[in-house]
Amino acid sequence: MSESGSALNHFPADRLRALAAGLFEDLRRMSFDGVGVTRECFGLLETAAQEHIAALAAAHGLQVARDRVRNLVVTLPGADPSAPFVATGSHLDTVPRGGNYDGAAGVVAGLLALVCIKLRGVAPSRTLKLLALRGEESAWFGKSWIGSRALFGQLDASDLARARFDTGRPLRAYLEDIGADVGAIARGEPIVRPSDIDVFIETHIEQGPVLQAQALPLGVVTGIYGNVRHMNIVCRGEAAHAGATPRFLRRDAVVAVADFVMRMDAHWARWLGDGKQLALTHGVIATDPKEHAVSRVPGEVRFSVEIRSDDWESLHGFHRLLREEAEAVSLARGVSFDFDEAIANRPAPMDPRWVDRLDRLCERAGIPHMRLASAAGHDAAVFAHAGVPTAMLFIRNAHGSHNPREGMDIDDLLLATRILADAMLTEAG
Repeated sequence: MSESGSALNHFPADRLRALAAGLFEDLRRMSFDGVGVTRECFGLLETAAQEHIAALAAAHGLQVARDRVRNLVVTLPGADPSAPFVATGSHLDTVPRGGNYDGAAGVVAGLLALVCIKLRGVAPSRTLKLLALRGEESAWFGKSWIGSRALFGQLDASDLARARFDTGRPLRAYLEDIGADVGAIARGEPIVRPSDIDVFIETHIEQGPVLQAQALPLGVVTGIYGNVRHMNIVCRGEAAHAGATPRFLRRDAVVAVADFVMRMDAHWARWLGDGKQLALTHGVIATDPKEHAVSRVPGEVRFSVEIRSDDWESLHGFHRLLREEAEAVSLARGVSFDFDEAIANRPAPMDPRWVDRLDRLCERAGIPHMRLASAAGHDAAVFAHAGVPTAMLFIRNAHGSHNPREGMDIDDLLLATRILADAMLTEAG
């Protein structure tokens, strides 16, 4: 679509900018926690954010509904309702004390795109949908992309039994609180079929520094890293008196975990030197606050491990290495490691045809951009794995993500909204 034909030309730029900025300010205000923003998965504030988006969508004449898992679905009907629909969307939940743009940028961009397309006054041939997907963040229940997985019937009873990290209540209880159809979700009944969706396009802030460093407002995502996670590994040694127990008789769980972490860090450095794309993180390491003391040799440490890579074989290979090093540390230091069940997500390549299409739309609009992979996970990965043609746009963002300092510029969001709207219209006719 040419620059003069952009869907955004039907909405005055100053009004569109004010609408976007006001939406983000509303979301920040309703979920500010004193430090950042917290919109917990399937909690009151995630629901409040969805209700706010739904009210604005309805005010602009768009259809509003909720599906079985209470994802918000905003619809602009097409001339041919039997044709596969064109979808966009992202999520509104955050990590605790997170930023205001992670996920929300894609929902706001999708809403603005549908509003602008509707203002053209001509129904597209295909139906257009915005999906505000629930429960994307893994921080709450240890499983990511809950709302999008439920779309394709990929949850089961064991997933519903997962406890929220801060309350201990199971996911099932939170779904019941919001009126979800828990029985159908547990049975793995899909809400949509992959063939129902013509394409899914997710807009999201980049959660790393690449676009900011390159002074580029937009990025076209080529693929999403997969990951292997252990949420709760327990290293057990033996508690002992800090003064009365000599070094050679200690079975210090903290020292053992430190040894394990440094061994894995050295392996990570070697793999990067060999050209493999990999990320290793230990986001949680803790002794038991009910037992730890300055004068006590710690007998138990709980910690997490996350491995990310764009290559499935690399993920499995590094995971095997991790288990081998745990065995080696156990023998060397007289401890044991108990691993919980690994949670694995495969890497997700984006549809090459759509990568090229988004590239061309950016070029025609004169928007500087680049291609890049996403080392962070996104709902788009679930759609790609299900066989839906999937694409992603990144928006430049300062100061990283999962923190209160996320720094997206509204003008960059509007550039992404323009490309998103034009892509949806081009596909939908």
